[in-house]
Amino acid sequence: MKEINTEKSPAAIGPYSQAINIDRLIFTSGQIPFTAEGELVSDNVQDQARQSLNNIKNILEKAGSSMEKVIKCTVFISDMNEFGQVNEVYQEFFSKPFPARSTVEVARLPKDVKVEIEAIALT
Repeated sequence: MKEINTEKSPAAIGPYSQAINIDRLIFTSGQIPFTAEGELVSDNVQDQARQSLNNIKNILEKAGSSMEKVIKCTVFISDMNEFGQVNEVYQEFFSKPFPARSTVEVARLPKDVKVEIEAIALT
């Protein structure tokens, strides 16, 4: 098991790693829409989804992988009414065959953000 960390994505805000690589799989922790400097990108749900996915992209690249190798994503959103807006941004990062995905509306996310996304990818 190998820890993956990059300075291009925000540091973990608790006792966890940005990602873990085990065998041929990379598991990212949930990425919230903060910049590498630790600032919330904006209050807009699309900006937040884009930043969360860019954080995942940076982590995967540090691990020697890419968004093309993502096999599963989990998307947590605070308002299912914004699902379509998040989906528009999601399609900027993925193409057919799309990764498997679950999307869940939650009562609250860390730092009161609107979106958190985690991914599983191949190395």
